[in-house]
Amino acid sequence: MGDGKMPEDPSALWAFYSNGVSQPINLWLDCDTGLSSDAFAILMASMHPALKLLGISTVHGNAPLENTTYNTLAILEASSSTSGCNSWFLAALPRATKIPTDHGFAGNSGLDGTTLLPSPTMSAQTNTSAIEAMYSALRSSPPQSAWLVATGALTNVAILFLLHPDLVSHIAGLSIMGGVVGGGFSDAKLGTKTHGSNSFGNWTPYAEFNIFCDPEAAHSVFSTPALAAKTTLIPLDITHLVFATESIRAKLLHGSTATPSIPISPASSVARPSIRPLFHEILIFFATTYADVFGMTTGPPLHDPLAVAAVFTPALFREGRDAGERERWIVDVVRDDAIGDVAGSGGKKGVGQVGRTVVRKVEGNGGGVRIPRGVDVARFWETIDLCLSKAERMA
Repeated sequence: MGDGKMPEDPSALWAFYSNGVSQPINLWLDCDTGLSSDAFAILMASMHPALKLLGISTVHGNAPLENTTYNTLAILEASSSTSGCNSWFLAALPRATKIPTDHGFAGNSGLDGTTLLPSPTMSAQTNTSAIEAMYSALRSSPPQSAWLVATGALTNVAILFLLHPDLVSHIAGLSIMGGVVGGGFSDAKLGTKTHGSNSFGNWTPYAEFNIFCDPEAAHSVFSTPALAAKTTLIPLDITHLVFATESIRAKLLHGSTATPSIPISPASSVARPSIRPLFHEILIFFATTYADVFGMTTGPPLHDPLAVAAVFTPALFREGRDAGERERWIVDVVRDDAIGDVAGSGGKKGVGQVGRTVVRKVEGNGGGVRIPRGVDVARFWETIDLCLSKAERMA
């Protein structure tokens, strides 16, 4: 576009960055690769021309730490993102306290359900900690140019900003997939079959898994005003609007978008599976688990890539109930069991409301966390398809 204005159409936006109209946005991804959601977040972060992926760190969550790290490397391998691997930093931060592992959704490995996942040829770099690697990459970027995206527990993120508070003013923003508001915040279907009709969490009646894993870390992030003002939160209230229905899965498997400006890579010596069948298998497994646990038979929601999309295509999301409305929120996190057991706990004892995200609207134009209420679902899936097309051609 001649005026340099960022387009909203996914194909036009792709060309906008591919043609050098605008420089890509620097991004570090902190994830717990297990569910199909994480795999799609890595795909988008590594494939979209709007983004320059500085590195990836892993955290315990959807699977044990060694599995989330292995799965991350395998997804990078499958999508041909290991080229120029000296620029990648794959690191893992062990967690001192025991946190849950989400075997129920992702299987024992964290990426069950596919036979097409390749063995990674690259190993995680462990010569320095994930925290210091994150800090070095983000701090080396020009001021206000780099984003941190977190799609797992916020352990690494909280420690990063506690050790390096100067980074808060340096980064452009923080995008988080986590939490749930409930109470009609959006039109999303929330809760699980076992927790009762009044529930809205996906791990307990009140809590989303990522925040529940480390509520102290989440509280640390959201209670820092300068950081909260730069934070976008993508809760279940948004992700449960984006379902990979049977028709969507078919489109992603067979391709539906002509991708501009993507050269075919030379033949590689590494045998890689066809990328679309791999991601299709992951979605099929995720669909089965979501039907079993949540009773959602139309297809699984795709959580984590929405946090990545929020970095480079904010127009994809709608703030407020009315078009053009600006909303910011104070986010509090329940961090102990003082509230006790709650009705609708599905028979679990000692559940309480730990990990619950409680939001209060900021009046006027004050700073606070950005929490969208709506998303352009069709444009989101078109963006995913464009990323798959690029990965397909690169392989």
